Amino acid sequence: MRKTRREFLTATAILGSGTGVIARALANQPPGEPVSSPPPTAPPTEQSPTPPVGPLPIAEATILEAEKLAGIEFTPAERAQMGRTLPEQIGMIRARQKLGPLPNDLAPAHVFDPRLPGMKFTENARTLVLPTTQAPLPSNDEDIAFAPLTLLSHWVKSRQITSRRLTDLYVSRLERLDAKLHAVITLTADHARAKADAADAQIAAGHYRGPLHGIPYAAKDLFDTAGIRTTWGAEPFKGRVPTKDATVIKLLDAAGAVLLAKTSLGALAYGDIWFDAQTKNPWKLEQGSSGSSAGSAAATAAGCVGFSIGTETYGSIMSPSMVCGTTGLRPTFGRVSRAGAMALCWSLDKVGPICRTVADAAIVLSAIHGTDDADPSTIAAPFSFDAGRSVNQLRVGYDRGWFDGEAADPIDRHALDVLKSLGVSLVDISLPDWPYEALLPILLTEAAAAFEDLTRGNTDDLLKWQADAAWPNTFRQAWFIPAIELVQSERFRRQVMTMMAERFEKIDAIFAPSQAANLCLITNMTGHPQLTLRAGFHEDGTPRGVTLWGRLFDEGSLCTLGMAMETSLDVWHKRPTV
Repeated sequence: MRKTRREFLTATAILGSGTGVIARALANQPPGEPVSSPPPTAPPTEQSPTPPVGPLPIAEATILEAEKLAGIEFTPAERAQMGRTLPEQIGMIRARQKLGPLPNDLAPAHVFDPRLPGMKFTENARTLVLPTTQAPLPSNDEDIAFAPLTLLSHWVKSRQITSRRLTDLYVSRLERLDAKLHAVITLTADHARAKADAADAQIAAGHYRGPLHGIPYAAKDLFDTAGIRTTWGAEPFKGRVPTKDATVIKLLDAAGAVLLAKTSLGALAYGDIWFDAQTKNPWKLEQGSSGSSAGSAAATAAGCVGFSIGTETYGSIMSPSMVCGTTGLRPTFGRVSRAGAMALCWSLDKVGPICRTVADAAIVLSAIHGTDDADPSTIAAPFSFDAGRSVNQLRVGYDRGWFDGEAADPIDRHALDVLKSLGVSLVDISLPDWPYEALLPILLTEAAAAFEDLTRGNTDDLLKWQADAAWPNTFRQAWFIPAIELVQSERFRRQVMTMMAERFEKIDAIFAPSQAANLCLITNMTGHPQLTLRAGFHEDGTPRGVTLWGRLFDEGSLCTLGMAMETSLDVWHKRPTV
């Protein structure tokens, strides 16, 4: 029987470039069959000796081809020796495969910790001082829908509006607008109305839980919700219905928030294309909303929820917040539990709020942060935010080169001028000219491991997005990353962590255009927090954001700076006309 092209490439081109690569070669090979054909010989005859039992040596030509993938070169004698011994290594790989598929929520034994030696916290307290809000409830429903969480919570607490009315208002907007936005995978209207009625009864009885009580929100559809499907945006999981809530969903429920929708994400947390559609930017419907927290940003920007929850591995909160003009807060790695959330990269995934204002983001983070035994990566650390804190004592690092030249955006330069006017101390910094892309094997191998079953079973072919840059091809390529290179990437990661720690010894934050200087990649790898907020608008009417990066577990300073910039920039009030 003729082999498929994939089987042929698997069997002939990849053995020898690391344990992960060898495992891929064995993906479709039943136990007991030879691992590779022996070196070419004359056709067997009746006088030929009986073939040996068990795996045969690996052909030198196979190893030679694998060297091209691994970026290394061996001598003929070395290839011959490996050809004799590689079958033993292949046996080790087969041994692991006997375990069967590993569950997505099973984290590796090695847990990433963004703290360098000597950095410790002894408490996990919340200190939240919010801006004073006394504005009366507007008569116009749209003004209510686009109001910040600080005002929504004031109106609900003072019973100027009920949670049920607010929920119905947002349900109506989603039902009307989502045909254009494609931001919702599952609308939980009945569930939300029941929760809203319960919230109203509790508030009327004097049992007010805090600023999220009665506020409708949306969660990216990779957070488990008991009895409500959680699809990960991907065709193979369209019918997936979990039996338990993710920790973040539990915490928001305890705070009294009302789950209104499970919002779209690019399939398996990449991009803005999911199994039914592409999520659109409410400011420009011909444009995707970016991803992967695509629906969370689009729904929040369009005034369809009070706030939303997203995740970021490499830009998935920052990018849609830039495109849709929302405020995205990516917390320090380990700040918020990922238990019950789809794992993409165990040492990189982070959970954070997507809101309309900076103070809103601080409110949500205050409710969801903390340690969780179900997530071994969580770290006990205090969170403190005071809306009245002055920025005068804060030191902000920047590189003039990020804002100079023809390629620099005038919106970014204006935001820098605004920052200067606030009275912060600006400090010149520079980052080493290192090949930061050498960190990417960490992301690629973790993601491919998380979805090994899709690759082995060819169910990756079911995903709608099949471009070269899409997950199916990326997962397959990751099998060719040598294990040694992964370890070297981790060692480089530690070097980058040390470099960033040295920079933050002299500053409280870094300010830059959102895509400058590899900072998104660097800080996702080091675990530092970031805050992206709207800074202005392009000529076509679409928003543009800028980003602040902060010290580990110092989201409070980021929010202080962000609030001051938000007030001076004075552009967050503008609404899309979707």
